[in-house]
Amino acid sequence: MTPDDVERSRRFHLQDFRDHLALEAGHSENTILGYSRDLARLVDFATTRQLAGPEDLDAAALRDFIFLLKDLGLSGATIRRHVSTIRTWFGFLAAEGLVDRDPSDRLETPKRWRTLPETLSVAEVQRLLEAPGLDQRLAWRDRTLLELAYGAGLRVSELCALGIGDLLLSEGLVRAFGKGQKERLVPIGRTVMSTVSTYLHTLRPDLDRGHTKQRLLLNARGEPISRVGAWGIVKKAATGAGITARVTPHTLRHSFATHLLEGGADLRAVQEMLGHADLSTTQIYTHVDRDYLRGVHRKFHPRG
Repeated sequence: MTPDDVERSRRFHLQDFRDHLALEAGHSENTILGYSRDLARLVDFATTRQLAGPEDLDAAALRDFIFLLKDLGLSGATIRRHVSTIRTWFGFLAAEGLVDRDPSDRLETPKRWRTLPETLSVAEVQRLLEAPGLDQRLAWRDRTLLELAYGAGLRVSELCALGIGDLLLSEGLVRAFGKGQKERLVPIGRTVMSTVSTYLHTLRPDLDRGHTKQRLLLNARGEPISRVGAWGIVKKAATGAGITARVTPHTLRHSFATHLLEGGADLRAVQEMLGHADLSTTQIYTHVDRDYLRGVHRKFHPRG
């Protein structure tokens, strides 16, 4: 060990902790090595924050450390092990009177880290939306689906179920029915409204053969488009745009939310537009004024 390592071990009581694990807790050598590796990573983190010892580690710093582990791509199981190590270490420090408080008592253990779908850049989305060439017969149908998927963040099931009566173009809104038939109104920008209007007044009347159920998006046979059909449209557009990554309707929905948040939009407003209560498990799903939502969408969304 270098002199710096010895000093850090002294300041963070690492050797005392190892002795406790071996002599008092009776842990195996492998378990002790695991605890030591986890603590070494925490000490490295504390050193970069210029925190001299465990007394300088508060709850906020520990949360930042856990999120750093997540950003490094570590699994939920590995992160849970780090949390357990930190709690055991602080339990030892508190019992020995080496710290006055235990900031790890409220440190959350991640039950499961969600892997979010890939997000397209604004430039990639632009290429995707323009991929259906206007020389193609169904171009305006395809562009309408793509614009609504990204411009309103609709789920594929919501796109397929969207009725003509759900378009409130004069108000710049679209009505969607999410999980559990929960209704919400989502603002749409002028570009989306223009594309939808063009489709409604040109291609859709040609596709309508009396079996539409008043659905907005129809296939070449004049029937409501299916989920598989919607996925196919997105996949074809991605290929035409030269995007090699896997792109699905949900990729556009996730890009919708990500680009709004990256632009500075309020999380509560984005949550309302998505109709996705799982974005926050601790906050009650609240109603946001429609005019405010329209303003947020117009200000922050690339196609607002």
